[in-house]
Amino acid sequence: QVQFVESGGGLVQPGGSLRLSCAASGTILNNYATAWYRQAPGKQRVLVAVISSEFSTYYVDSVRGRFTISRDNAKNTVYLQMNSLKPEDTAVYYCNLRPTRPGWGQGTQVTVSS
Repeated sequence: QVQFVESGGGLVQPGGSLRLSCAASGTILNNYATAWYRQAPGKQRVLVAVISSEFSTYYVDSVRGRFTISRDNAKNTVYLQMNSLKPEDTAVYYCNLRPTRPGWGQGTQVTVSS
């Protein structure tokens, strides 16, 4: 089975930075598009960023210019570098394959607050 382990979340002040990691097992990430999603309190899980097998990227408007998605094929790991964080970025962040979404990990909590 495919499993994802997200890590790197935490509490940061507005304007701060975090780098999230997504370690995958049961699949080779460089064969697929991989995406980061987030779920804010009281809201649905939504797409944040995507990296394709060819390393092309996509970002939703709310994070474009602030977040960077990347992948390390040797480590079978996808990252999300988050800069200039805002309180509205507060959410549990998840990774998954797109569009197949074979499973969800536990996610990692990001809290942006003064």
